[in-house]
Amino acid sequence: MSQNMLDDIRAGIEDLRAKGLYKSERVLTGPQQAHIRVAGPGSRAGAGGDTGAGGAAGVGTEAGREVINFCANNYLGLSNHPEIIAAAASAMEDRGYGLSSVRFICGTQDIHKELEREVSRFLGTEDSILYAAAFDANGGVFEPLLGPEDAIISDELNHASIIDGVRLCKAARYRYKHADMASLEEQLQAAGDARYRIIATDGVFSMDGDIAPLPGIVELARRYDALTMVDDCHATGYLGPTGRGTAEYYGLEGQIDIITTTFGKALGGASGGCTSGRGEIIELLRQRSRPYLFSNTLAPAIVGGTRRALELIGEDTSLKDRLEHNVARFKSAISKIGLDVLDRPTAIVPVMIHDEPTAVAMADRLLEKGIYVIGFTYPVVPKGTARIRVQLSAAHSDADIDRAVAAFEESARELELL
Repeated sequence: MSQNMLDDIRAGIEDLRAKGLYKSERVLTGPQQAHIRVAGPGSRAGAGGDTGAGGAAGVGTEAGREVINFCANNYLGLSNHPEIIAAAASAMEDRGYGLSSVRFICGTQDIHKELEREVSRFLGTEDSILYAAAFDANGGVFEPLLGPEDAIISDELNHASIIDGVRLCKAARYRYKHADMASLEEQLQAAGDARYRIIATDGVFSMDGDIAPLPGIVELARRYDALTMVDDCHATGYLGPTGRGTAEYYGLEGQIDIITTTFGKALGGASGGCTSGRGEIIELLRQRSRPYLFSNTLAPAIVGGTRRALELIGEDTSLKDRLEHNVARFKSAISKIGLDVLDRPTAIVPVMIHDEPTAVAMADRLLEKGIYVIGFTYPVVPKGTARIRVQLSAAHSDADIDRAVAAFEESARELELL
């Protein structure tokens, strides 16, 4: 390897450390659930916090320390559900560990087709196509459908996977101000000469926990003859009366052309994702979507576990109801102690600290008190908007939430925030 290149890489890594942008990984020594075990004494709890010399962060003499996890996407508490584990194990016993193939060669099993049908029924769409990850779904949706004579109009705060998917496509690119319908209409007008137009948005935005204004987006799409595409990763499973996501939340089932989502959050938290929507669109993606055509098919265990997760959610709304209770309890209590909370109707509750070093210090103190959260700072969020992003789960008990609020209050007083 070129010594100059190696030196530059090392210098770049050290620069990340110096700026507090180095991303460390804490090591869990057990399954993902409300109470987790973390190896070692822990490191900085900021997203991108510096932890020293490198290697596996957090591994040390306190292996197995138990903390309460408030920063996982485990919204319904299904990541370690025994019935999902059993379903995954059964699928692996019946269909094997892996397929060693892409779908169109010899990688399609009957259970893959069954899951696609079940996802479509759940989301109220015509058809669905599976991907190894939701990142691949977003990366593979635009390029097959659109060319240089077309236009993509994207919310400025969309997820990185949408941004990368747009970059892979030759269509013209337009951005509208976050959730701003006047700005969206301006961009639709600017793209008026395009053959086809598609409006792309997250359903739930992961940093603030706010929901895209789909009624306004759908109305503008109709007026300007545009398609709608919604990334519903942070909504599928719990948002809406029966957990069908952002479209159901607004009563717009069947009116969204393309929905991408994940099986790696509320639906068991493993991996895999899909694109769901109009039948003709899904059929074309099967022929031309590169992440689908050139990636190994979804492992049977993931398929089996995801199918059982969908069944559990479809049986009743008890998990969703419990999550809503937990969100309301936490937001009410954390607001009463005087901390600044972004009030959003989702399981993502940002506690605004605003000052970057203080947010990192706050997360460190909370970890010391047994509450595992992450401090998000610039450039992950804009300067001056540093926050602790709390993610509630149906697996949290009232006692877990009360303990977290008490730790927040104690830490905030120690840092003279109250």
